[in-house]
This record gives sequence, C-alpha cells and structure tokens, in this order.
Amino acid sequence: MKRLALLALGAALSLPAFADTPGADWIPLEKAQQLLKAAGYTQVTKIKADDGQWEGEGLKTDGMKYDFHLDPHSGKITKEEMDM
Repeated sequence: MKRLALLALGAALSLPAFADTPGADWIPLEKAQQLLKAAGYTQVTKIKADDGQWEGEGLKTDGMKYDFHLDPHSGKITKEEMDM
C-alpha cells in the first residue's frame, strides 16, 4: 500500500506544472502594463506570469498598494484586492 502511495505521489510530482512563462497567445507584458495604467495603476511594482495569468502588484491613484490578476487573453483584471 505504501508503495502504491509513493508511486502516485511520484507521478503527481513529475507532471508538468502550469508554466510560469507567458503563452504565445498572451498579450505582451508591455500591453498588460498599459491596460493596468488605464485601470488606475500609477505604478506597477511587480508583474509576472503565474498560474496561467499575469499576476502582480502596484500602486493606484488612491496611493494604496493592490494585488491583481490580469487575464492574459482579454486584458481584463480578474482579481484585485488592497494589500494591507
């Protein structure tokens, strides 16, 4: 039984993870930053490809820091919350 569990765990760990690189069909990083600025971000302090989306943080016009997720195809912000 332990052997089966170890085999299952090994198989799960060997599966490719969602790549942390932008897909060929993603909007370019520069375009993502432009869309964020248009959405009220005065400064994007961090942005990276993660779990199939653009993810990062930045400062908005209210002076507060926010975490965001940006859809890599539509350019729409799918998650945004104030970072406290």
